[in-house]
Amino acid sequence: MTVAVFIGSLLAAMAIGMPIAWALLFCGLCLMWQIGMFDSQIMAQNLLGGADNFPLMAVPFFMLAGTIMTEGGIAKRIIVIAMSLLGHKRGGLGYVVVLAGCIIGALSGSAAADAAALSSLLMPMMIAAGYDKVKSAALIAASACTATVLPPSIGLIIFGVTGGVSVIKLFMAGIVPGILFAGSLAVAWWIVIRNDDLPVQPKMSGKEKLKAVRDGIWALMLPFIILFGLRSGIFTPTEAAVVVVVYCLLVACVIYRELPVSRLYHVFAKAAQTTAVVMFLVAAALVSSWLITIAEIGDQVVAMVQPLKEYPLLLMFALQALVVVIGTALDMTPTILLLTPLLMPVLKDANIDPVMFGVIFMMNNSIGLITPPVGTVLNVTCGVTGVKMDDIIKGVLPFMFAQLVVLFACVVFPQLVTVPMGWFLR
Repeated sequence: MTVAVFIGSLLAAMAIGMPIAWALLFCGLCLMWQIGMFDSQIMAQNLLGGADNFPLMAVPFFMLAGTIMTEGGIAKRIIVIAMSLLGHKRGGLGYVVVLAGCIIGALSGSAAADAAALSSLLMPMMIAAGYDKVKSAALIAASACTATVLPPSIGLIIFGVTGGVSVIKLFMAGIVPGILFAGSLAVAWWIVIRNDDLPVQPKMSGKEKLKAVRDGIWALMLPFIILFGLRSGIFTPTEAAVVVVVYCLLVACVIYRELPVSRLYHVFAKAAQTTAVVMFLVAAALVSSWLITIAEIGDQVVAMVQPLKEYPLLLMFALQALVVVIGTALDMTPTILLLTPLLMPVLKDANIDPVMFGVIFMMNNSIGLITPPVGTVLNVTCGVTGVKMDDIIKGVLPFMFAQLVVLFACVVFPQLVTVPMGWFLR
Protein backbone atom coordinates (compact mmCIF):
# COMPACT_ATOMS: atom_id res chain seq x y z
CA MET A 1 0.00 0.00 0.00
CA THR A 2 2.86 2.39 0.84
CA VAL A 3 4.44 1.90 -2.60
CA ALA A 4 1.05 2.57 -4.23
CA VAL A 5 0.63 5.80 -2.25
CA PHE A 6 4.17 6.91 -3.18
CA ILE A 7 3.82 6.25 -6.91
CA GLY A 8 0.17 7.29 -7.14
CA SER A 9 0.61 10.64 -5.39
CA LEU A 10 3.69 11.49 -7.48
CA LEU A 11 2.02 10.61 -10.78
CA ALA A 12 -1.19 12.44 -9.81
CA ALA A 13 0.75 15.60 -8.95
CA MET A 14 2.66 15.45 -12.22
CA ALA A 15 -0.53 14.76 -14.19
CA ILE A 16 -2.14 18.03 -13.06
CA GLY A 17 0.95 19.96 -14.14
CA MET A 18 2.58 20.48 -10.74
CA PRO A 19 6.34 21.29 -11.03
CA ILE A 20 8.54 18.31 -10.23
CA ALA A 21 9.95 19.80 -7.01
CA TRP A 22 6.48 20.52 -5.62
CA ALA A 23 5.24 17.13 -6.81
CA LEU A 24 8.02 15.48 -4.78
CA LEU A 25 7.05 17.50 -1.71
CA PHE A 26 3.39 16.56 -2.21
CA CYS A 27 4.45 12.94 -2.52
CA GLY A 28 6.36 13.30 0.76
CA LEU A 29 3.30 14.71 2.50
CA CYS A 30 1.21 11.78 1.29
CA LEU A 31 3.80 9.33 2.58
CA MET A 32 3.86 11.05 5.98
CA TRP A 33 0.09 10.81 6.15
CA GLN A 34 0.18 7.13 5.15
CA ILE A 35 2.67 6.13 7.85
CA GLY A 36 0.97 8.29 10.50
CA MET A 37 3.72 10.86 11.17
CA PHE A 38 2.38 13.97 9.47
CA ASP A 39 4.33 16.96 10.78
CA SER A 40 5.06 20.12 8.79
CA GLN A 41 8.03 20.92 11.02
CA ILE A 42 9.72 17.62 10.12
CA MET A 43 9.08 18.39 6.45
CA ALA A 44 10.69 21.83 6.76
CA GLN A 45 13.69 20.51 8.70
CA ASN A 46 14.41 17.81 6.13
CA LEU A 47 13.93 20.27 3.26
CA LEU A 48 16.60 22.56 4.69
CA GLY A 49 18.77 19.65 5.78
CA GLY A 50 18.66 18.13 2.31
CA ALA A 51 20.21 21.21 0.74
CA ASP A 52 22.70 21.66 3.61
CA ASN A 53 25.15 19.13 2.24
CA PHE A 54 28.85 19.83 1.64
CA PRO A 55 29.32 17.63 -1.46
CA LEU A 56 26.28 19.28 -3.11
CA MET A 57 28.13 22.62 -3.03
CA ALA A 58 30.00 21.32 -6.08
CA VAL A 59 26.84 21.66 -8.19
CA PRO A 60 26.50 25.49 -8.16
CA PHE A 61 30.24 25.94 -8.61
CA PHE A 62 30.41 23.69 -11.67
CA MET A 63 27.36 25.46 -13.11
CA LEU A 64 29.09 28.80 -12.56
CA ALA A 65 32.23 27.45 -14.22
CA GLY A 66 30.22 26.41 -17.28
CA THR A 67 28.76 29.91 -17.62
CA ILE A 68 32.19 31.52 -17.27
CA MET A 69 33.65 29.23 -19.95
CA THR A 70 30.98 30.20 -22.45
CA GLU A 71 31.11 33.92 -21.67
CA GLY A 72 34.88 34.15 -21.27
CA GLY A 73 36.09 32.63 -24.52
CA ILE A 74 37.34 29.35 -23.04
CA ALA A 75 34.81 27.18 -24.90
CA LYS A 76 35.56 29.04 -28.13
CA ARG A 77 39.26 28.22 -27.94
CA ILE A 78 38.53 24.55 -27.26
CA ILE A 79 36.52 24.46 -30.48
CA VAL A 80 39.37 26.12 -32.40
CA ILE A 81 41.74 23.37 -31.18
CA ALA A 82 39.30 20.67 -32.26
CA MET A 83 38.94 22.41 -35.64
CA SER A 84 42.69 22.40 -36.16
CA LEU A 85 42.83 18.65 -35.56
CA LEU A 86 39.69 17.37 -37.31
CA GLY A 87 38.21 20.19 -39.36
CA HIS A 88 39.83 19.04 -42.62
CA LYS A 89 38.20 15.58 -42.57
CA ARG A 90 35.09 14.85 -44.64
CA GLY A 91 32.27 15.81 -42.31
CA GLY A 92 35.02 17.16 -40.07
CA LEU A 93 32.84 19.71 -38.29
CA GLY A 94 30.77 16.83 -36.93
CA TYR A 95 33.85 15.21 -35.43
CA VAL A 96 34.78 18.63 -34.04
CA VAL A 97 31.39 18.69 -32.28
CA VAL A 98 32.07 15.30 -30.67
CA LEU A 99 35.61 16.18 -29.53
CA ALA A 100 34.67 19.66 -28.31
CA GLY A 101 31.68 18.18 -26.48
CA CYS A 102 34.00 15.85 -24.56
CA ILE A 103 36.44 18.59 -23.60
CA ILE A 104 33.81 21.18 -22.62
CA GLY A 105 31.86 18.50 -20.77
CA ALA A 106 35.01 17.57 -18.84
CA LEU A 107 35.16 21.17 -17.66
CA SER A 108 31.55 22.08 -16.92
CA GLY A 109 29.96 18.74 -15.94
CA SER A 110 26.66 19.99 -17.36
CA ALA A 111 25.01 18.68 -20.52
CA ALA A 112 22.78 21.75 -20.83
CA ALA A 113 25.77 24.12 -20.64
CA ASP A 114 27.64 21.93 -23.15
CA ALA A 115 24.68 22.00 -25.56
CA ALA A 116 24.30 25.77 -25.30
CA ALA A 117 28.01 26.36 -25.98
CA LEU A 118 28.22 23.92 -28.90
CA SER A 119 24.97 25.19 -30.46
CA SER A 120 25.91 28.86 -30.32
CA LEU A 121 29.50 28.43 -31.47
CA LEU A 122 29.43 25.53 -33.95
CA MET A 123 25.95 25.54 -35.48
CA PRO A 124 26.51 28.74 -37.54
CA MET A 125 29.77 27.28 -38.85
CA MET A 126 28.09 24.02 -39.86
CA ILE A 127 25.23 25.78 -41.65
CA ALA A 128 27.67 28.09 -43.47
CA ALA A 129 29.68 25.05 -44.59
CA GLY A 130 26.59 23.40 -46.12
CA TYR A 131 25.83 20.79 -43.44
CA ASP A 132 22.27 19.61 -42.93
CA LYS A 133 20.78 21.72 -40.14
CA VAL A 134 18.75 18.94 -38.52
CA LYS A 135 21.58 16.38 -38.55
CA SER A 136 23.97 18.95 -37.14
CA ALA A 137 21.63 19.96 -34.32
CA ALA A 138 20.94 16.31 -33.47
CA LEU A 139 24.67 15.55 -33.25
CA ILE A 140 25.23 18.60 -31.03
CA ALA A 141 22.48 17.47 -28.66
CA ALA A 142 23.81 13.90 -28.46
CA SER A 143 27.42 15.04 -28.02
CA ALA A 144 26.49 17.35 -25.14
CA CYS A 145 25.20 14.33 -23.22
CA THR A 146 28.73 12.97 -22.75
CA ALA A 147 29.10 15.66 -20.06
CA THR A 148 26.84 13.62 -17.76
CA VAL A 149 29.20 10.62 -17.85
CA LEU A 150 32.67 12.19 -17.98
CA PRO A 151 34.04 13.73 -14.77
CA PRO A 152 33.19 16.17 -13.24
CA SER A 153 29.60 15.20 -14.08
CA ILE A 154 27.04 16.99 -11.94
CA GLY A 155 24.78 13.94 -12.29
CA LEU A 156 27.45 11.66 -10.80
CA ILE A 157 27.85 14.07 -7.89
CA ILE A 158 24.11 14.00 -7.16
CA PHE A 159 24.01 10.20 -7.47
CA GLY A 160 27.00 9.83 -5.17
CA VAL A 161 25.51 12.11 -2.52
CA THR A 162 22.05 10.54 -2.70
CA GLY A 163 23.28 6.94 -2.75
CA GLY A 164 26.23 7.29 -0.38
CA VAL A 165 28.71 6.27 -3.11
CA SER A 166 32.25 7.65 -3.46
CA VAL A 167 32.12 10.54 -5.94
CA ILE A 168 35.82 10.18 -6.73
CA LYS A 169 35.34 6.51 -7.66
CA LEU A 170 32.36 7.46 -9.83
CA PHE A 171 34.46 10.10 -11.59
CA MET A 172 37.30 7.67 -12.30
CA ALA A 173 34.87 4.99 -13.46
CA GLY A 174 33.13 7.38 -15.86
CA ILE A 175 36.18 8.24 -17.97
CA VAL A 176 36.29 5.24 -20.32
CA PRO A 177 32.48 4.88 -20.73
CA GLY A 178 32.32 8.59 -21.55
CA ILE A 179 35.00 8.17 -24.21
CA LEU A 180 33.13 5.14 -25.60
CA PHE A 181 29.97 7.25 -25.74
CA ALA A 182 31.81 9.86 -27.79
CA GLY A 183 33.36 7.23 -30.06
CA SER A 184 29.95 5.72 -30.80
CA LEU A 185 28.69 9.17 -31.85
CA ALA A 186 31.65 9.61 -34.21
CA VAL A 187 30.86 6.25 -35.83
CA ALA A 188 27.16 7.13 -36.08
CA TRP A 189 28.02 10.49 -37.67
CA TRP A 190 30.23 8.75 -40.24
CA ILE A 191 27.30 6.47 -41.16
CA VAL A 192 24.74 9.30 -41.24
CA ILE A 193 26.75 11.48 -43.64
CA ARG A 194 28.15 8.73 -45.85
CA ASN A 195 25.92 9.74 -48.78
CA ASP A 196 26.03 13.50 -48.21
CA ASP A 197 28.01 15.77 -50.50
CA LEU A 198 29.89 17.76 -47.89
CA PRO A 199 32.65 20.30 -48.50
CA VAL A 200 36.06 19.57 -47.01
CA GLN A 201 37.65 22.33 -44.95
CA PRO A 202 41.23 23.30 -45.82
CA LYS A 203 43.79 21.54 -43.67
CA MET A 204 45.60 23.78 -41.22
CA SER A 205 49.36 23.96 -41.35
CA GLY A 206 51.48 22.75 -38.49
CA LYS A 207 52.12 26.36 -37.52
CA GLU A 208 48.39 27.11 -37.37
CA LYS A 209 47.74 24.00 -35.28
CA LEU A 210 50.50 24.97 -32.89
CA LYS A 211 49.03 28.45 -32.55
CA ALA A 212 45.57 27.01 -31.83
CA VAL A 213 46.95 24.71 -29.14
CA ARG A 214 49.07 27.51 -27.66
CA ASP A 215 46.06 29.85 -27.47
CA GLY A 216 43.90 27.17 -25.87
CA ILE A 217 46.47 25.54 -23.61
CA TRP A 218 45.02 27.21 -20.53
CA ALA A 219 41.64 25.61 -21.25
CA LEU A 220 43.17 22.19 -22.00
CA MET A 221 45.10 22.14 -18.73
CA LEU A 222 41.95 22.26 -16.60
CA PRO A 223 40.70 18.64 -17.04
CA PHE A 224 44.15 17.35 -16.11
CA ILE A 225 44.28 19.61 -13.05
CA ILE A 226 40.90 18.24 -11.92
CA LEU A 227 41.82 14.59 -12.44
CA PHE A 228 45.27 14.96 -10.89
CA GLY A 229 43.87 16.77 -7.86
CA LEU A 230 41.12 14.22 -7.29
CA ARG A 231 43.36 11.22 -7.94
CA SER A 232 46.10 12.44 -5.61
CA GLY A 233 43.70 13.54 -2.87
CA ILE A 234 44.79 17.19 -3.01
CA PHE A 235 41.15 18.27 -3.09
CA THR A 236 37.68 16.77 -2.82
CA PRO A 237 35.10 17.00 -5.65
CA THR A 238 33.55 20.02 -3.91
CA GLU A 239 36.90 21.75 -3.57
CA ALA A 240 37.65 20.82 -7.18
CA ALA A 241 34.55 22.78 -8.25
CA VAL A 242 35.87 25.88 -6.47
CA VAL A 243 39.29 25.40 -8.08
CA VAL A 244 37.61 25.23 -11.50
CA VAL A 245 35.69 28.48 -10.91
CA VAL A 246 38.75 30.40 -9.71
CA TYR A 247 40.84 29.02 -12.56
CA CYS A 248 38.20 29.91 -15.17
CA LEU A 249 37.83 33.42 -13.75
CA LEU A 250 41.59 33.99 -13.92
CA VAL A 251 41.84 32.67 -17.47
CA ALA A 252 38.74 34.51 -18.77
CA CYS A 253 39.39 37.84 -17.01
CA VAL A 254 43.18 38.08 -16.80
CA ILE A 255 44.71 35.89 -19.53
CA TYR A 256 42.14 35.96 -22.36
CA ARG A 257 40.56 39.23 -21.16
CA GLU A 258 37.25 38.39 -22.81
CA LEU A 259 35.20 38.65 -19.64
CA PRO A 260 35.22 42.23 -18.33
CA VAL A 261 34.52 42.90 -14.68
CA SER A 262 31.31 44.68 -15.65
CA ARG A 263 29.93 41.37 -16.98
CA LEU A 264 30.63 39.37 -13.84
CA TYR A 265 27.32 40.30 -12.21
CA HIS A 266 25.44 38.99 -15.27
CA VAL A 267 27.46 35.74 -15.20
CA PHE A 268 26.92 35.16 -11.48
CA ALA A 269 23.19 36.00 -11.70
CA LYS A 270 22.69 33.63 -14.64
CA ALA A 271 24.43 30.79 -12.80
CA ALA A 272 22.51 31.54 -9.60
CA GLN A 273 19.14 31.30 -11.36
CA THR A 274 19.97 27.86 -12.74
CA THR A 275 21.44 26.70 -9.45
CA ALA A 276 18.38 27.79 -7.45
CA VAL A 277 16.10 25.61 -9.56
CA VAL A 278 18.37 22.57 -9.30
CA MET A 279 19.05 22.90 -5.57
CA PHE A 280 15.37 23.32 -4.68
CA LEU A 281 14.67 20.20 -6.69
CA VAL A 282 17.45 18.34 -4.89
CA ALA A 283 16.21 19.46 -1.46
CA ALA A 284 12.62 18.43 -2.25
CA ALA A 285 13.74 15.05 -3.54
CA LEU A 286 15.88 14.35 -0.48
CA VAL A 287 12.77 14.84 1.67
CA SER A 288 11.11 12.04 -0.30
CA SER A 289 14.32 9.99 -0.05
CA TRP A 290 14.27 10.26 3.74
CA LEU A 291 10.62 9.22 3.86
CA ILE A 292 11.30 6.30 1.51
CA THR A 293 13.78 5.04 4.10
CA ILE A 294 11.42 5.66 7.03
CA ALA A 295 8.51 3.94 5.26
CA GLU A 296 10.77 1.00 4.28
CA ILE A 297 9.75 1.31 0.64
CA GLY A 298 13.22 0.16 -0.37
CA ASP A 299 12.65 -3.15 1.39
CA GLN A 300 9.34 -3.56 -0.41
CA VAL A 301 11.01 -2.91 -3.77
CA VAL A 302 13.69 -5.49 -2.90
CA ALA A 303 10.95 -8.02 -2.19
CA MET A 304 9.33 -7.28 -5.55
CA VAL A 305 12.52 -8.03 -7.51
CA GLN A 306 13.58 -10.94 -5.28
CA PRO A 307 13.09 -13.52 -8.09
CA LEU A 308 15.75 -11.69 -10.13
CA LYS A 309 18.30 -11.61 -7.32
CA GLU A 310 20.05 -14.74 -8.54
CA TYR A 311 20.35 -13.33 -12.07
CA PRO A 312 22.30 -10.03 -11.76
CA LEU A 313 22.52 -9.51 -15.53
CA LEU A 314 18.78 -9.90 -15.98
CA LEU A 315 18.20 -7.62 -12.98
CA MET A 316 20.48 -4.98 -14.50
CA PHE A 317 18.56 -5.07 -17.78
CA ALA A 318 15.26 -4.79 -15.88
CA LEU A 319 16.52 -1.78 -13.91
CA GLN A 320 17.88 -0.07 -17.03
CA ALA A 321 14.56 -0.62 -18.81
CA LEU A 322 12.86 1.07 -15.86
CA VAL A 323 15.22 4.03 -16.13
CA VAL A 324 14.59 4.33 -19.88
CA VAL A 325 10.84 4.50 -19.32
CA ILE A 326 11.06 7.01 -16.47
CA GLY A 327 13.65 9.05 -18.38
CA THR A 328 11.10 9.83 -21.08
CA ALA A 329 8.87 11.58 -18.53
CA LEU A 330 11.37 13.05 -16.02
CA ASP A 331 14.48 15.16 -16.34
CA MET A 332 17.85 13.74 -15.26
CA THR A 333 18.04 15.27 -11.78
CA PRO A 334 14.61 14.15 -10.53
CA THR A 335 15.18 10.71 -12.05
CA ILE A 336 18.41 10.33 -10.08
CA LEU A 337 16.88 11.66 -6.88
CA LEU A 338 13.75 9.56 -7.20
CA LEU A 339 15.26 6.22 -8.19
CA THR A 340 18.56 6.17 -6.30
CA PRO A 341 17.12 5.65 -2.79
CA LEU A 342 14.75 3.03 -4.21
CA LEU A 343 17.40 1.08 -6.09
CA MET A 344 20.33 1.15 -3.63
CA PRO A 345 18.80 -1.55 -1.37
CA VAL A 346 18.20 -3.67 -4.49
CA LEU A 347 21.85 -3.32 -5.53
CA LYS A 348 23.13 -4.25 -2.08
CA ASP A 349 20.83 -7.26 -1.87
CA ALA A 350 21.97 -8.49 -5.30
CA ASN A 351 25.68 -7.72 -4.65
CA ILE A 352 25.88 -5.33 -7.63
CA ASP A 353 28.76 -2.84 -7.49
CA PRO A 354 27.11 0.56 -6.83
CA VAL A 355 29.93 2.43 -8.60
CA MET A 356 29.52 0.36 -11.76
CA PHE A 357 25.74 0.73 -11.56
CA GLY A 358 26.04 4.48 -10.98
CA VAL A 359 28.03 5.03 -14.17
CA ILE A 360 25.67 2.88 -16.26
CA PHE A 361 22.72 4.60 -14.58
CA MET A 362 24.14 7.98 -15.62
CA MET A 363 24.72 6.76 -19.17
CA ASN A 364 21.04 5.83 -19.28
CA ASN A 365 20.06 9.20 -17.86
CA SER A 366 22.16 10.98 -20.46
CA ILE A 367 20.18 9.22 -23.19
CA GLY A 368 17.05 10.42 -21.41
CA LEU A 369 18.21 14.01 -21.97
CA ILE A 370 17.62 13.55 -25.72
CA THR A 371 14.47 11.46 -25.34
CA PRO A 372 11.12 13.19 -25.92
CA PRO A 373 8.86 14.54 -24.57
CA VAL A 374 11.00 16.11 -21.79
CA GLY A 375 14.49 15.90 -23.36
CA THR A 376 16.12 18.90 -21.67
CA VAL A 377 19.11 18.96 -23.99
CA LEU A 378 16.84 18.70 -27.02
CA ASN A 379 14.95 21.76 -25.79
CA VAL A 380 18.15 23.72 -25.21
CA THR A 381 19.49 22.81 -28.65
CA CYS A 382 16.21 23.67 -30.38
CA GLY A 383 16.06 26.99 -28.54
CA VAL A 384 19.55 28.03 -29.64
CA THR A 385 19.58 26.59 -33.19
CA GLY A 386 15.96 27.25 -34.17
CA VAL A 387 15.42 23.64 -35.30
CA LYS A 388 11.88 22.31 -34.73
CA MET A 389 11.45 19.68 -32.04
CA ASP A 390 9.73 17.22 -34.42
CA ASP A 391 12.70 17.41 -36.80
CA ILE A 392 15.44 17.04 -34.19
CA ILE A 393 13.67 14.03 -32.62
CA LYS A 394 13.95 12.20 -35.93
CA GLY A 395 17.52 13.35 -36.48
CA VAL A 396 18.77 12.24 -33.07
CA LEU A 397 17.58 8.61 -33.41
CA PRO A 398 20.82 7.23 -35.02
CA PHE A 399 22.93 8.83 -32.28
CA MET A 400 20.60 7.60 -29.56
CA PHE A 401 20.87 4.07 -30.99
CA ALA A 402 24.69 4.33 -30.94
CA GLN A 403 24.62 5.34 -27.28
CA LEU A 404 22.24 2.49 -26.46
CA VAL A 405 24.71 0.05 -28.02
CA VAL A 406 27.44 1.31 -25.67
CA LEU A 407 25.03 1.13 -22.73
CA PHE A 408 24.16 -2.47 -23.64
CA ALA A 409 27.87 -3.36 -23.91
CA CYS A 410 28.62 -1.91 -20.46
CA VAL A 411 25.74 -3.86 -18.91
CA VAL A 412 26.90 -7.14 -20.48
CA PHE A 413 30.59 -6.43 -19.87
CA PRO A 414 30.81 -4.40 -16.63
CA GLN A 415 34.60 -4.73 -16.84
CA LEU A 416 34.44 -1.81 -19.30
CA VAL A 417 33.60 0.29 -16.24
CA THR A 418 35.33 -1.43 -13.34
CA VAL A 419 38.72 -2.31 -14.87
CA PRO A 420 39.61 1.23 -16.08
CA MET A 421 38.45 2.59 -12.72
CA GLY A 422 41.06 0.35 -11.07
CA TRP A 423 43.73 1.76 -13.40
CA PHE A 424 42.93 5.38 -12.52
CA LEU A 425 42.71 4.72 -8.78
CA ARG A 426 46.08 3.00 -8.48
